[in-house]
Amino acid sequence: MERVHERVVEAQFGARAKAYVESAVHAQGADLEALERIVRDLRPEHALDLGAGGGHVSYLLAPHAGMVSAVDLSPDMLTAVAATAREKGLSNIETVPASAEHLPFDDGWFDFVASRYSAHHWRDLDDGLREARRVLKSGCRAVFIDACSPGPALLDTHLQAVELLRDTSHVRNYSASEWAAALTRSGFGVADYRTWRLRMDFPVWTARMSMPEANLRGIRVLQEAASAETKAYFAIEADGSFLLDILWIEAIAELPRR
Repeated sequence: MERVHERVVEAQFGARAKAYVESAVHAQGADLEALERIVRDLRPEHALDLGAGGGHVSYLLAPHAGMVSAVDLSPDMLTAVAATAREKGLSNIETVPASAEHLPFDDGWFDFVASRYSAHHWRDLDDGLREARRVLKSGCRAVFIDACSPGPALLDTHLQAVELLRDTSHVRNYSASEWAAALTRSGFGVADYRTWRLRMDFPVWTARMSMPEANLRGIRVLQEAASAETKAYFAIEADGSFLLDILWIEAIAELPRR
């Protein structure tokens, strides 16, 4: 039976829920520290963790928010998030199975939205951002954090190919300019953005997805055959480890145009 994209995402991550809850890459980082500083000041009444994954954003938001809605496609992932929240004594996290493009909330239900390492799995970035804007009150803030494309086609093609071999539910790592344009189309104003680079430890990065051996070999073939410029940009190491661009965008839900 053919599977729609959302079922592919569920299949990829449901069985790996525990690995993502325990992933050091997802559980820590300067971006989480910056995000906590924001929500500590804002004290949102109702915050949305869009594409919650292992729930690390939800666990961070919960001490500073009245209620946190952790939304994800994978029921198994949400079960792991709920169990971890109970272990942490966080009683104000609710788990909601849904896609980013079809959120089961009223307009303006949230006063803060965060999405971390999720958007590259969405079927349609514009639809997901429009939904995020719809459920966020005008004038309120959203933070989007994701791996991003460097931009130039030479580098972009290599990155997307490697990502797809590792994770067949991968859609696209968007460039900073693609993000800015999509946010503008969706009713957000970009207040701030920054980029940095994160080293992907190849054995850990691939083991987290329990990749087929053929896919793993495919990535190594692409890395070894890559141009000198590509190898230099991604700082590809002998074991396949490399540097990945990460983008942080802080956006404001703009008032509807009249």
